[in-house]
Amino acid sequence: MRPDRRPSGSQWAVAALAVALFAQSAAAQTPAPTAPAGPPLPLGPARERGASITPAYEGWYENTDGTFTLLVGYFNRNKNEPIDIPVGPNNRIEPGPTDQGQPTHFQVGRQWGVFVVKVPKDFGTKTLTWYVTANGETQSIPLSLRKGYTIEPFEEKGMLNRPPEFTFGTKKVTGPPTDIAATLTGTVGQPVAISLSVTEPKEQKKGSERAQGRGAAAGVIGSVSFHKFRGPGAIKFDPARTTVKAQGETVTTNATFSVPGEYLLRVQGNDESGDGGGGFQCCWTNTYVKATIK
Repeated sequence: MRPDRRPSGSQWAVAALAVALFAQSAAAQTPAPTAPAGPPLPLGPARERGASITPAYEGWYENTDGTFTLLVGYFNRNKNEPIDIPVGPNNRIEPGPTDQGQPTHFQVGRQWGVFVVKVPKDFGTKTLTWYVTANGETQSIPLSLRKGYTIEPFEEKGMLNRPPEFTFGTKKVTGPPTDIAATLTGTVGQPVAISLSVTEPKEQKKGSERAQGRGAAAGVIGSVSFHKFRGPGAIKFDPARTTVKAQGETVTTNATFSVPGEYLLRVQGNDESGDGGGGFQCCWTNTYVKATIK
């Protein structure tokens, strides 16, 4: 072809077709991108009522005797609908006993590390699954010794942060909820006092500048909140949350119960990192109080 000769219309068509076929072939050989593994994020707007409850696996840690503890929470997606779900078909852990210590009362919002399941040394690659059905929708979460899910609930090695320490009488507790810290009795409609002292380990406090830098108010070392975990009726806590301003300070709430029965209450303590510890499972304590109400 001479330099001054331009391609004809048919030659342009053939060239365009070749380019299109080449692009189609290359696309067929390129694998499509895949979404990252993991549970779907709550992309939809929160609803006042009628939404589901999502179990949440915080992670696992090894005990000194070689067994393992699985730490579990949940997210009630409703803005204004706490839900009671008894242990059974709509609130179960499988395989094994249906009741493995899970809550039957689900507060609104995200609740961190509210119960634990202890598994044996030879648990290996086995998996437990917690199923929760609320408002006609079933959500579940697998609980296993997955790599990447190890946690340090008693001390975060990077900043040497440790959770608050509770003292109920002579009993001291810290970290995940593995025991009943106190047992109380009371009468329907009559306030029952729940008291404990709170200590913030000194390793957590590197001066007031650090606390203020993490959003803590001046003169506050943490907070304590009170929650229903199980029980047949409503509970009113007065106050439901209180700040802790000094080491060893005694915190008291009055719990009033609407009906008689056996109750399990959850007491939560947070340092200046707030609820959920800013993503670290090291900076808060949960424990239980058992109440028998007549």
